Amino acid sequence: MTLPVGILLSLACAFVANLGFFYKYRGANSVARVQVRRPWRSARALYSSRWFALGMGIACVSWGLHVAALALAPMSVVQVALAAGVVLIAVMAERLFGFAVGVRQWIGLWLTAAALVTLGLTVPAMHGAHSHFSQAAMIAFEAGLFGVGGLLIMGPRMGGRREHHGVMLGAAAGVLFGVSDTAIKALTGIAGAHGALALALSPWLAVAVAASILAFFASARGLQDGEAVPVIAVTGTAANIAGIAGGILVFGDPMAASPAGVVLQSVAFVLVVVASALMPAPVRAAGLAGAGGAGAGAQA
Repeated sequence: MTLPVGILLSLACAFVANLGFFYKYRGANSVARVQVRRPWRSARALYSSRWFALGMGIACVSWGLHVAALALAPMSVVQVALAAGVVLIAVMAERLFGFAVGVRQWIGLWLTAAALVTLGLTVPAMHGAHSHFSQAAMIAFEAGLFGVGGLLIMGPRMGGRREHHGVMLGAAAGVLFGVSDTAIKALTGIAGAHGALALALSPWLAVAVAASILAFFASARGLQDGEAVPVIAVTGTAANIAGIAGGILVFGDPMAASPAGVVLQSVAFVLVVVASALMPAPVRAAGLAGAGGAGAGAQA
């Protein structure tokens, strides 16, 4: 019974998370640009916007739903259920926030959703929460993701094309959210086996907090540098892929049980790459163009 509940919580999390991202986009583009060298000043500026503060409040609700889902279902299953949120991004953008989503973005979003669902369908049936993990695998996986996230954050400073800065930072935020999600999944197992005190003393709590803080700033700056739909979609996709990989590599979630399943999973990853290439096309929000322009010109 816990698995269906975990999936339902994941679907609710997907909708709520997207809602929070759109409000954060509105707020982030009405204040001065985020500067990593001035984290406190940047954070105060962001929270001075009621839209950004509202978006963060909604994000906290989404985080609670995500933690509950991770406690009830295997990590890879939760992340695949969250894939529904990728398609919801375009629907919410057009119907709720007045964005004009281009054909390329629709194709990219559908390819991403198809890829993530394919990954889910090729995963063998699982029972239980799958919270047990190897310390060595956990350390290697988290360190690797931190490295990838760092490279993506540095991408704009290493000659990345300006129009791709927002997407690169969104991908960095997604990877770092994946670091946090993996650590949180481990913490749910630790709490269940050893109690709340062991959770509070676990080094993975510090990892989850550090990754969340870095992801917060990368996401906010990405929303300022890029368009809402591509940045939000890439952030969610990167977090989903990191979560699925974490479920398999760290927590032992089973991979495809047949050669055909392995081929389908490989195709799914290729689809994600193609979809990511399609996403950075120009997308404008009719109702937020003025706010985005104001935010782009402000400096911290």
